[in-house]
Amino acid sequence: MSWNIEFAPLLPIPVLAVLGLAGFALLALLLQRRAHGALLRTLALGLLVLALMNPTLRQEERESLADIAVVAVDESNSQRVAGRIELTRAVREKLAARLGDIANLDIRWVTSPASGATQKTDGTTLFADIGRVLSDIPPERLAGVVLLTDGQIHDIPATAGALGIQVPVHAIITGNDDEFDRRLEVLRVPRFGLVGSQQTAKVRITDEPGKGTGQYVTLKIIHENEAPVTRRVRIGEEVEIPVRFPHAGLNIVELEVETAPGELTGTNNKAVLAAEGVRENLRVLLVSGEPHPGERTWRNLLKSDAAVDLVHFTILRPPEKQDGTPINQLSLIAFPTRELFSEKLDQFDLIIFDRYHRRGVLPLLYLDNVARYVEAGGAVLVAAGERYASPTSLYRTPLSHILPAAPTGRVVEKAYRPAISDTGQRHPVTRGLAGAAKDDPEWGRWFRLIEASDVQGDVLMHGPGKGPLLVLNRLQEGRIALLLSDHAWLWARGFEGGGPYTALLRRLAHWLMKEPDLEEDVLLATGRDDTLVIERRSMKDKVEPAEVTGPGGETQSVELDEIAPGIWRKTLDARDSGIFRVKSGELSAVAHVGALNSKELATLTASAEKLQPLLEETGGGAFWAGAKESKGDLPRVAMLRAGRVMHGSDWMGLRKRDAYITRGVRLIPLFSGLLALALLIGAVAMTWYREGR
Repeated sequence: MSWNIEFAPLLPIPVLAVLGLAGFALLALLLQRRAHGALLRTLALGLLVLALMNPTLRQEERESLADIAVVAVDESNSQRVAGRIELTRAVREKLAARLGDIANLDIRWVTSPASGATQKTDGTTLFADIGRVLSDIPPERLAGVVLLTDGQIHDIPATAGALGIQVPVHAIITGNDDEFDRRLEVLRVPRFGLVGSQQTAKVRITDEPGKGTGQYVTLKIIHENEAPVTRRVRIGEEVEIPVRFPHAGLNIVELEVETAPGELTGTNNKAVLAAEGVRENLRVLLVSGEPHPGERTWRNLLKSDAAVDLVHFTILRPPEKQDGTPINQLSLIAFPTRELFSEKLDQFDLIIFDRYHRRGVLPLLYLDNVARYVEAGGAVLVAAGERYASPTSLYRTPLSHILPAAPTGRVVEKAYRPAISDTGQRHPVTRGLAGAAKDDPEWGRWFRLIEASDVQGDVLMHGPGKGPLLVLNRLQEGRIALLLSDHAWLWARGFEGGGPYTALLRRLAHWLMKEPDLEEDVLLATGRDDTLVIERRSMKDKVEPAEVTGPGGETQSVELDEIAPGIWRKTLDARDSGIFRVKSGELSAVAHVGALNSKELATLTASAEKLQPLLEETGGGAFWAGAKESKGDLPRVAMLRAGRVMHGSDWMGLRKRDAYITRGVRLIPLFSGLLALALLIGAVAMTWYREGR
């Protein structure tokens, strides 16, 4: 129950003020002249003003509301070292009991990250979680905020106003103020590099506090799938680490420094350097034996790829063509055979012979160079025309021992739809081509097939009578492909609906140039947020289980699920961040899950330094739960209605808010009705009476 006097003026306040001032001015003049009845006139005027002010007695029925204390519990990854999570739980139980003994106080608990959730942000975002809880709490009921944390928080607001609070913030630090830790800090790492090149990263080993600065320690460096190497480096100095790019895609280098005696944890003694490997523009030499409709298809396809530098020659005037035209009147470019096939042959990543046959342009010696180029690691694609079955065939040259199929001399001229073979259903070049899912492919027909025998390698596509159409083979370090038809251009022109010529020819070219994604037998591991995706591609009917080794050294065997012909995949939950090693059969892969070199694990020593400005602004204090002198005791809690400093050496204060809710209101007029009228008339009558004497 609450009582108050309120006024509800019968006239506007400015009017009452003017009238009152005028009346009291006249009364003051009468008093100065010592006129009779001045005091009675003052009393009458005062009663008149009081009546016009209309005083009212206000009676409220109030219900007291409990104060609210917010307690935020830090359960981030940095709390999972040195027994901090157990200490935090013990402190939470004691604090809950201590706050529970305070009358009229509610507790709102905040866990960051939320219980059972995976921490997806890089760093501890404790105040973001506090802000979401504060949005549901009326400011007039908030008594204070208590943090259970190691102090390594990465979203501390600059001021208390930014958080929208005017109450004390206290921190109970779950650690000791004399902790020692060694960490490996990444200062610079290249974002990408050309395949085959090497760049430099910079790291530094730091002791906190810096008692080991200047000493030498052992640093282990592990490049992907290579034996580790060690170096002796000095603590506190920058160290250059070579980062090699053996393949396209993510290239990973692992670093690990030896653990120091008495160190808090070895978790941040490791670091990962990851950079994308990108290929230089691939150089392709396209030699067209004669102009034909499919020539433009090859040219357009290769020119549309920004990663390909194309050199294209078409033989328009072979040596046997002698029409008497003087050479100086010809506008044709001479074919630089010696420069291309002798001096610069090894600079090309792929050579394509498009309907080429022996015409005396390329001496047999140069074709022998091409054969040796393939065996040394080069790539050749032969798109055969009908001349492949003739005596001038490329098969009748030194290329015969690298070509994967021998012509029989017969050319099949009939309509057919190219079909994917059983091997082709699993091979990355032809697997999953659009329109190839059915027995009768949904694409246009071709009309020519060069019959071949003595096939070596994999037949991915076949024509009428199951005759080989596309054959791929490996020769020592190199690769070669043979397309036994020159009608792929019909798909490019959209004949009978066309076909997947772009996907087929591009995959074919990239397989020849050893693109990792198009390898027949490969194991891939990819980290995505909090999951690890394992994928195995193979030409086998069944693949071996995957052995997965996590960041902590734990190992598990995983059976992969076949999701398509030649593709097996499995997705695993990976709560812990770090390097995962995967092995299946003779293949191995490395992947990183989570943020690289997370700032959450960069600094692990408990500290109140980052929180100190906020604590001082709000009047709160920091208390060390793990300090030896504290013996596990918590500060006592006091409820205060006012105070600038809300903490002491062994106590912390919360604001007593005295919030309430009004359930009912009763108004009782104090100077109205007959009583007010009688008093007013009586005062005026006394004035007249006095004047009459």
